Amino acid sequence: MTLWVAAAALGVWTAILWATDADAPGRLLAAVTASGLAVWAFWATRARPRLQADPDGVTVRGFGAPRHHPWPLVQDVRVVRTRRLGRESSFLEIDTVRADGTEQLLLFGRLDLAADPEDVLPVLLAVRP
Repeated sequence: MTLWVAAAALGVWTAILWATDADAPGRLLAAVTASGLAVWAFWATRARPRLQADPDGVTVRGFGAPRHHPWPLVQDVRVVRTRRLGRESSFLEIDTVRADGTEQLLLFGRLDLAADPEDVLPVLLAVRP
C-alpha cells in the first residue's frame, strides 16, 4: 500500500513538473522514477504472498505464471535462521524435485510469506498429507 501511495504522489509531482514547464532533465527523471516505482508497486502487489499450500502440494507465485509442486516431489520443508549484519532472520526452505529430476531450493522470507516463517512452518506441515 505504501508503494502505491508513493507512486501516486510521485505521479502528481511529475504532472506538476510537466504543467509548469520545468527543466527537461528534471521532468524526465521524475517520469522515470514514477514509472519505476509504479512497476515495483505492481510487482509487490502481484507477487505476495508467494506461497500457497493445499492437500495437492505447494504453489509458488512470482511475477510470471504460478508453479505447482506436488507433495510427492517436495523432499523437505524447514526453517533456517541466519545472522547477517548483527540481525537474525528466519527463512522457510522447501527442497523440491522437478518432474525432469532437477532439484530446486525455494526460499521464502517474511515479506514473501506475509507472515513469520516460524509461524508458517507448522501450518504447512499440517496441510501436507
